[in-house]
Amino acid sequence: MSNARYTGLLVVIAIAIACLHSSTVAAQSAANRNSERNVYAGSPADSGGIREIIPARYGKRYEEWKAEFLSTDIGKAQWDMYAHHPHLVLTITINGNSKGAGSGKYKWNDSGELVAATISLGSEIERGYPSSVYYPVMNALEPFENQRLIDGSMLAATKLAHEFGHVMKISSVPRSLYDLQIQLVPVYNKIFLSNGYNVNDPRLVDIAQKIGGNPVQIWEDREYWGEANAMLFLRDRVAKEKFHCRLFGKIKQAVEEYAKDYEERFAEIAKSQGAIYSCSWK
Repeated sequence: MSNARYTGLLVVIAIAIACLHSSTVAAQSAANRNSERNVYAGSPADSGGIREIIPARYGKRYEEWKAEFLSTDIGKAQWDMYAHHPHLVLTITINGNSKGAGSGKYKWNDSGELVAATISLGSEIERGYPSSVYYPVMNALEPFENQRLIDGSMLAATKLAHEFGHVMKISSVPRSLYDLQIQLVPVYNKIFLSNGYNVNDPRLVDIAQKIGGNPVQIWEDREYWGEANAMLFLRDRVAKEKFHCRLFGKIKQAVEEYAKDYEERFAEIAKSQGAIYSCSWK
């Protein structure tokens, strides 16, 4: 990756984090003011499960997104896994007028087990396609909506699947490593922006070794895990659709162009149902 591209990505990621923080704070304030209008379903505070905190005005569209996600075997399996989790509380909420989604607010117990996570959905996630550079799966759906082969609910459910992928990935990351990444990524970025964008600076090399890569590598690895889970959802959802070969072919093209280092992650999913996908991923 070139220094120019890396620098640009740092700026984009910083802006995205700031926007997510701002929208989350605004949504929390709105939720506090209008809590009596929220749809709430959850589990006791001393156990795990899924808690849905959805403003009533978004209830209908949220149920449509959820129903689409649960229409697949993989969606039902992942939902049930967290709905009956012994200690992890997964909160799902809506964070305002946004076409994107995010996950965070991770908490671990003293035994190092993840016990809390939050998925924040934008109220308009049934619209808006992200770039194919880091989102080859979600982006691949766009021409099929233009052809009226899919609707916005499928896009929204794919974004939800992406966020489930994030939570599952973080569940496998040791708390000590996650905390170290949170601590050292800002340090890395500060040095990088002050040393003439030299990624070979010994200080940066040392930090990258400690946290499992430079900040962009860590970020893109997480995003591609999210996309891998989105692809699992679509594998089930479009298995009987005539356009499934074209869809997976478009995903393959984007992965080969922008995510070659992660290709095997997607190829295994494409091949996991055998001959039905051989037309699009050989």
